Amino acid sequence: MIDLHTHSLFSDGALVPAEHLRRVEVLGYSSVAITDHADSSNLDFIIPRIVRVAADLNRYSRTRLIPGIELTHVPPAMFAELTRRARKLGAEIVVGHGETVVEPVAPGTNLAAIEAGVDILAHPGFISQAEAELAAAKGVFLELSGRKGHSLTNGHVARVAEETGALLAVNADAHGPGDFLTMEMAAFVALGAGLSRSRYEKIRTDMAELVERKTNKSG
Repeated sequence: MIDLHTHSLFSDGALVPAEHLRRVEVLGYSSVAITDHADSSNLDFIIPRIVRVAADLNRYSRTRLIPGIELTHVPPAMFAELTRRARKLGAEIVVGHGETVVEPVAPGTNLAAIEAGVDILAHPGFISQAEAELAAAKGVFLELSGRKGHSLTNGHVARVAEETGALLAVNADAHGPGDFLTMEMAAFVALGAGLSRSRYEKIRTDMAELVERKTNKSG
């Protein structure tokens, strides 16, 4: 089990990274990314701390903690520069906070995040065909979300991804202890979006390959 979109108390989550990691270790996760919410005000505060705690905890945990960040409600014109800064600071997974239907995300955010080359476009709402085609070309994963509200458009995202060949990820967008997905619930997110179980297994493989590529590159 892998989840590449979760939050700790460095933004609006409830747990310190050590408890965060321990809880998913007990659930049998192989990897988890902490991707706290950031803009230009706190990018350089959060990422180095997650990098440092990951180096500490990964010596003792069966589950790998991956340093990441979620660029959240940033003006679309800032995405490219903030993505570059995040990677330079040590973020192995960069998530773009997409145009979810339950928040007033600026129009153009989905396109800007994809063009910037984020790894995952979270809860992209009613992403367009053209945007999904670009995501497919650039290897950007589109997220099927396990989080209330954000999950409303999972069916649309899955359909457009299937039509365009875009990669998919299933993530919890966890903010607290009750939010982490079990293997069964992660499968339900995919199946509920209209995908087959075999297609969900392909998503798991694709996510594992992303983790291997990113962590090997950093390590």
